[in-house]
Amino acid sequence: MLRRVPDLTALELLLRAAHRPAVQDVQRLWQALPSDEQEAAAAHALSLGHPRLALAWSESPWIQAPARLRLGEAKAARAALDTLPDSARRAVLWARAGAQLGEAQALMLAQAARSQARREGDAAALIAAAALLGELEQAQGAPRQALRSLAEGLKVAELTGESADPHLLAVLAHVQAGVGSAAKARQTAQRALERSGPRGPARVLALFALGRGDEARQEAQAGELAPVWWTFVGSVDRQEG
Repeated sequence: MLRRVPDLTALELLLRAAHRPAVQDVQRLWQALPSDEQEAAAAHALSLGHPRLALAWSESPWIQAPARLRLGEAKAARAALDTLPDSARRAVLWARAGAQLGEAQALMLAQAARSQARREGDAAALIAAAALLGELEQAQGAPRQALRSLAEGLKVAELTGESADPHLLAVLAHVQAGVGSAAKARQTAQRALERSGPRGPARVLALFALGRGDEARQEAQAGELAPVWWTFVGSVDRQEG
């Protein structure tokens, strides 16, 4: 056991690195891990902005679906979700896939996922649903409704004693900017940036909200993040300067 811990630690350090690690290096370390730690490594890879590694390292639908969504492969994400029983977390991922596919019922699916999360008492799913609703409502020209949806997500985090979700904060920053609260939007975006993981949607959205578009695109490219994750903000270049 003592021999294995440095392997997992070394792998995580490589995954956290600012530059993309050599595939053979991470693969060698991953193969040296026991099976349970290989699954944990896949989750680390996903959270640290390496969705293709996560796909290669895990067959779990809970890894496969969000990894596919990061890549913008919504139909493949739905195929993975088809194998899971009904739950609020599944419903949120299904709704996000619908949003990526441009389905007319995406907003309705997100609202249903929020209601299911409330019934199940699933705080994480409720926060994720709130962030998605904020994106969809902002895209549909309803920023005040988006603010209300996002406020619920913030309230849930407060009630559960958790820090505000960085993805939700990043979405909130864009909505605040859209209603003319530029100073507040920058403060919110900075909070999102400070709490975000590397190469993920929260970090990319926060950088766009701060007018750092080149950095945002670099992060997105490094994290293999599809542009569909930031289309709800409209023309991001208008915020730069």
